[in-house]
Order: sequence, then C-alpha cells, then structure tokens
Amino acid sequence: MLIFAISWAITLAAMGDSLGFSKEVGAFVAGVSLASTSYRATIGARLVSLRDFLLLFFFIDLGIHVNVSYLGAEIISAVVLSLFVLVGKTVMIMALMSIMGYGKNTSTVTNLSLSQISEFSLIIAALGLDLGHIDENVLGLITLVGLITMGVSTYMIMDSHIIYEKLLPIVSHFDKLIPHRHQKLGNLDEVDVYGVDIILFGLGRYGGSLIRALQGSDLQVLDVDFNPELVRQWRNKGLLAFYGDAKDPEFAATLPLNQAKWVISTLTGERIGLTLLHTLEYQKYQGKIALTSHTEREMEILKNAGSDLVLLPFRDAAYEAARVLVTDFNE
Repeated sequence: MLIFAISWAITLAAMGDSLGFSKEVGAFVAGVSLASTSYRATIGARLVSLRDFLLLFFFIDLGIHVNVSYLGAEIISAVVLSLFVLVGKTVMIMALMSIMGYGKNTSTVTNLSLSQISEFSLIIAALGLDLGHIDENVLGLITLVGLITMGVSTYMIMDSHIIYEKLLPIVSHFDKLIPHRHQKLGNLDEVDVYGVDIILFGLGRYGGSLIRALQGSDLQVLDVDFNPELVRQWRNKGLLAFYGDAKDPEFAATLPLNQAKWVISTLTGERIGLTLLHTLEYQKYQGKIALTSHTEREMEILKNAGSDLVLLPFRDAAYEAARVLVTDFNE
C-alpha cells in the first residue's frame, strides 16, 4: 500500500508537470484522491516517517533561497503580517465554528491551534519563486511570517486553556453576536427537567457506557456534552441530553443544581476537573461531585481540591476484569 501511494503521487506529479501546472499541484491532487479512500488512515500512518524525512530537505532548500541580509529590513512588515494572520484567522475560524454549532471553548482552542500559516504556504511561495512570480525578498518575508506565526502558535497551543480563560469575557460577547444553529440543544427551558438526580458531563465512550449502565435504574440523569452531533444522537435515543460546556460558568448557572444529588464528569484532565469544581463551588452546589482521571497523581489533586469521588476508568476496568476471571476460576 505504501509503494502504491508513492507511485500514485509520483505519477500525478509527473502528469501535473507535463500538463503545465507543477509537480506540487500534481502531488497535492494525488493526496486529495488518496484521502477520499477508506485506506487514508493506514496510508497516512505509513507515510509519516517518509514525510518527516523529506520535509527536512524541503526546508533546507527553502533556507538556501532566503537572503538573510534582507530579513532585517522586513522585520516590521513581517510582524504586522503575523499579527494580521494570528488575529484574522482566529476571528474567521471562530465565526465559522460558531455557525457550525461548536461552543466558545472548542472554537477558541481550535483557533489557537490553527492560527499559524501552514507549510503549504511555503510550498506555494517556493513554487512562485521558481516561476518568477515573486523574488527572494518576498520569499524571505513569507518565510519570516511563517517562523513567527509557527513559533507563537506553539506556545499558544501549549497554554491554550489558560489563554481561553483570559479571553473568556471577550469570547462570550463574540459568541452572543453569532448564534449557532445548535443553540436550541442547550436550551433547558424547552423541556421538563424536574426531578434530576444526576448531572453527567461527557457523552463519549466512558460517559456513554455509564449512561447505559444507569438506564436500568430509576435515577433521572441529565446528560451534557459540547459535541452537538453527539447530543443529537443521544436525544434521538430518548435521553435527556443537552449541549453545553463543563468549563462555562454561564451554562452551569442554568443547570438544575439544586435538584441533583450528584454531578459526575467523565472528562479527563486536571484543569477541567479543577475548573468544574470551582464553578460548582461558585454556584453554591450542595451535592456530591465525581470527577474522572487517568493517573494517580491527578486523582490525589482532585480529591484534595474537594472531589467526593474520583473515577479511574482503566483501573476500575482492570479490577472488574480481574474479579470476573477470579470468579470463573473459583466456579
């Protein structure tokens, strides 16, 4: 499969060059065609090492064409363009994701991950240099913008949740300006939520399994997730599911916290757990709280922060599997 993918890319690259386009365009078409097949994940995984190896030579060739003596004069222009890219792409992607139905947390964190210009921009710039459409000064400017945006976005990605908390007041106003098409999924006023025993955050694999296990009981469970498509799927199954973000204090204020005896979060991560604890404390929630962790260290931190119960899915599953095996051997 790897040999076929490489052969296909070389063939289309040669065809693109012979038709007057370029090898890069032909290779791009080959990638798009392979991505439309059901084997795209397997092909992508096997091409990673080859891609990373060849990418090294691309940047070496790109660096050779950059005239370092001209970069100093382009610093101001590069900084201005970098700010335009970082801010402009963030606003545009946030608007699109809001319209698509994703909340402010998801759209903001995604924006921070996509704020830089891509390597494909540098490929297009190198192609323009070869064709004589741009000179080395412009190539150096584009390369400098790429270096700045990639460097800044690296730190933005690592501290994305911290940045989100700092930008929350601004993002909240932006979210209100562009109402998304899944807004009704988060409206608790449209249905009767009286008698809720458990509020469950997270409808993924672990949360979904927990919901199915609780369906045989008489407990009333209100389910919350920030994936609108997942919420719609569970609603179609007859569950009381709503769209919302566990880290959004405004959404937490709309929940029937005075009714629920337990608030359970199946979302893993120390920061998510601590944020939810602080939000519930701010809302003066009097019931019990269960959080989820994958590590013993996080479990201790969440317990010390005030969580009544910390779920460890992998450990609990291992204990249950061991119990079943021991029971089988003793029979």
